[in-house]
Amino acid sequence: MSKKYVYFFGGGSAEGRKDQKELLGGKGAGLAEMSGLGLPVPPGFTLTTEACIEYHAAGRTLPPGLEGQFDQQLAKLEELQGRKFGDPEDPLLLSVRSGGPVSMPGMMDTVLNLGLNDEIVARQIEKGVDPRFIRDCYRRLLTMYGDVVLGVPHARFEEVLAQTREAEGVATDYEISADGLASVITEFEKVIADHGKPFPLDPMDQLWGGAKAVFDSWNVKRARDYRRLHGLPEDSGTGVN
Repeated sequence: MSKKYVYFFGGGSAEGRKDQKELLGGKGAGLAEMSGLGLPVPPGFTLTTEACIEYHAAGRTLPPGLEGQFDQQLAKLEELQGRKFGDPEDPLLLSVRSGGPVSMPGMMDTVLNLGLNDEIVARQIEKGVDPRFIRDCYRRLLTMYGDVVLGVPHARFEEVLAQTREAEGVATDYEISADGLASVITEFEKVIADHGKPFPLDPMDQLWGGAKAVFDSWNVKRARDYRRLHGLPEDSGTGVN
């Protein structure tokens, strides 16, 4: 039987506990505890710090059994929420966040709004969702995923936004029109593709890209420098929530 790498929380119960920070990370242990107490915590699941450690030890390869557990917990989350991840009709969107055993604020990566793509955005607009709202969510996903997962310089996205603001004669991103954001999305996708790898339109590819990026962020320079400056151990890894 494979090791347990994924712990669920939500719906008034949790598989983890607050005293499992070394295994679940501080955020994962806290979410599990609050969920178990019946507090209104958005449901989800945590990939353990052990999974992170083994991932790096195997040359950035996921440990055996993790993917199957991941799929099972995602299905459980979909059932609890009554939505399907990647469903154009009523999509479940997910955030992927880090959480080490000791807090390292701002040192590791986060990706929000995972699960959006061109098809889902178009279908939601057809169903009456405010075009500006959902396009703004999507352009934020493109920015974060391009930056965090694919290594696109953040300045490239800012250049596109600056050009759009100038073209529309507005001072802030919040004033860009729905049509302007549609153009921003097209340009963002081009920026990402031109950098070397297109934005993945398959939501599951997005989700795994985000999870691996959080594991990878354990070893980025800023995180290593933070641990060195604060005397934190190098071998504990991060959880992925």
